[in-house]
Amino acid sequence: MDDSIDALLADSMIVPECVYRPGSFTGLMTIYESNYIKLRALSGGFNLPDGAAVSSAPRDRDLYCELVAREAYTTTVKLTYRFDEPGGIVNDPDLILRIYHDARLVEAVAGRARHHHVKLRELDLSCGAELGRRWRINMMLNKWLDYLTDVGHTLDAARLTSTHTTV
Repeated sequence: MDDSIDALLADSMIVPECVYRPGSFTGLMTIYESNYIKLRALSGGFNLPDGAAVSSAPRDRDLYCELVAREAYTTTVKLTYRFDEPGGIVNDPDLILRIYHDARLVEAVAGRARHHHVKLRELDLSCGAELGRRWRINMMLNKWLDYLTDVGHTLDAARLTSTHTTV
């Protein structure tokens, strides 16, 4: 079976330990777990590049990935598209992801407050409180990871083009 199908099957098999409602802390942890499964599949088992790299897919714009930090139990990466605007380059969604290897979770910890790209704005629902903000950014990441897989992107270092510019 191909890796993307394995990832989708694994993601669909997440069974929460309890019933949760959208917007709850328990539900958020389930999203983090799903993000982990999807990012692991997209990156060839977290075979992430050192430094900055670009993934090109025929049906999408270039995806920029930069390794920010690699520690014993966590890895921090930045993922974004780049838009060439009259005022300069605009990074969007400009997400900072923290991978918790021991807990098998991926959390989007930061991103743009207002997205430049229409489709990214559609994925980003408005919420107010901190828990709502985390739900919003991590639901957007979850859907974006599906999209990146569908259009053929990879974050596997063995298949990426290195770049000398930071994201």
